[in-house]
Amino acid sequence: LRDNRIELVRASWHELSISVSDVSLSDEGQYTCSLFTMPVKTSKAFLTVLGVPEKPQITGFTSPVMEGERMQLTCKTSGSKPAADIRWFKNDKEVKDVRYIKEEDANRKTFTVSSTLDFLADRSDDGAVVSCRVDHESLNSTPQIAMQVLEIHYTPLVKIISSNSWPEEGQSIILTCESKGKPVPEPVLWTKDGGELPDPERMVVNGRVLSISFLNKTDNGTYRCEAKNPIGRNSTEYVLIVHDVFNTLLPTTVIPSLTTATVTTNVALTASTTTSATATSIRDPNALAGQTGPDHALIGGIVAVVVFVTLCSIILLGRYLARHKGTYLTNEAKGAEDAPDADTAIINAEGSQVNAEEKKEYFI
Repeated sequence: LRDNRIELVRASWHELSISVSDVSLSDEGQYTCSLFTMPVKTSKAFLTVLGVPEKPQITGFTSPVMEGERMQLTCKTSGSKPAADIRWFKNDKEVKDVRYIKEEDANRKTFTVSSTLDFLADRSDDGAVVSCRVDHESLNSTPQIAMQVLEIHYTPLVKIISSNSWPEEGQSIILTCESKGKPVPEPVLWTKDGGELPDPERMVVNGRVLSISFLNKTDNGTYRCEAKNPIGRNSTEYVLIVHDVFNTLLPTTVIPSLTTATVTTNVALTASTTTSATATSIRDPNALAGQTGPDHALIGGIVAVVVFVTLCSIILLGRYLARHKGTYLTNEAKGAEDAPDADTAIINAEGSQVNAEEKKEYFI
């Protein structure tokens, strides 16, 4: 062996060792060691040199790619001996549906290997990392990897989110239009029933947010949010139904029991008169839930009715008694001391009722 890369390491009667630096494919072959004795003794060994594959490269990607277009990415490596193995991954998940091509190099010792990944561009692939991994026994379990980050352009994806799932009259609602696209969509456009927003004072647009205050039945309708970018435009709709407060509170409102107020007026005569006034209080179904406390207007009305009824009763009773004066006739019986009772005394009294002195009593 006569090569500057070959060096004698050890030489003795028992051992002869050499080292070969900067090994190349030309160093592959059969090596013979001879011991010059009588007869000569020899030993042979075959040296296999592995071809280390070059660092892979990914070609075929042009940025950006429109959604729906077909993409063909090719990973290629040369100089492997034996032929290297190529595997594709998308976000660390292996892709199996690929084409594999192996070609012999001009030196007829090494191979050029290529693999093609073919797929339709989708918005879910935007930002995905596509990697090509080359495995070979010469790499000592450390594969060579080439990576490509995908950039996919697509039309906006629009979604409306409502802050109130059950809007009622008098309340407020916030509609948020979420739009995602690449390039980033322009400011969104809000419309109602195909036209402009009818009440700008209550319907305020701030960026992608539509706020409507003091809801009423006129706000019912279809609200559309539209977003666009250089690729295209897209829109979505939200149907707003403002619910009546009565219909929403009736199933959950507890109607309180009847409240009765009684006023009694007594006149200091031989008879007494009692006047009662009854008032019924029922919670206003349109009142907001959770409000409690006395209704001062209702109490005032009850008191006024009771006073009026009392005064009327006194006037009527006075007029009745004035028209019906009682006349009472009493007689003083003479010599009735021995009578056992009042009736006998009157019968045995002297004189008659005709001649008796008439006494009258007047009610004042």
